[in-house]
Formats: sequence, C-alpha cells, structure tokens
Amino acid sequence: MLWYCHFKWHTHTTREQVAKRILELHHARESQRPASLKAWYNLAGGGAGFLLVETNDPRELTAFLQPYMDLVSFDVHAVYEVDYNQRIEEFQQVVQQGS
Repeated sequence: MLWYCHFKWHTHTTREQVAKRILELHHARESQRPASLKAWYNLAGGGAGFLLVETNDPRELTAFLQPYMDLVSFDVHAVYEVDYNQRIEEFQQVVQQGS
C-alpha cells in the first residue's frame, strides 16, 4: 500500500534541527535509504512537502514517521495509482448508462 504523507514544519522547527535528525536516522540505518521511502518532495518556499511511503502495515508507517513528529506534523492518506485511459473508459460507461 502506498501512503501520501504531507508534512509541515512546526513553527519552532529550524533547518538545523531537521538536518540533524535526518542525518542521525540515516547513520543509524548504516547510511541506507529506507526501502519503504519511495519519494520525497519539498514544496517551493520550504517548511513543507510530502513523502510517498510503501508498506502494507500501518504500524510500520507510524514507526517510520514518529521520530520526526516533534519537528513536523503529518497528514497521512492511503493512495492508489489510477490508469488514466482505463478511468476515461469507466467514466464513458457511467455517462452512457445514465443517459
């Protein structure tokens, strides 16, 4: 399962705190990127962004996010990929059935 994890820095959070925490956890994992972290995006302007995390166990997701919760807040949603062409076909059927 794929999870969209929007984050926003708390007002008291500094760039140095974020950098330090990320490096601490990175080195604790022996300098390996977590396998569950599929993508990391920052929003223009700083202080916010989102992660795409893949895990079938929401407890693993929580364990992954918790070490950062004193610095940032998270808004988490389960997401799934949509095939555009397939969805267009489905919508066409819905519209035709409704006519």
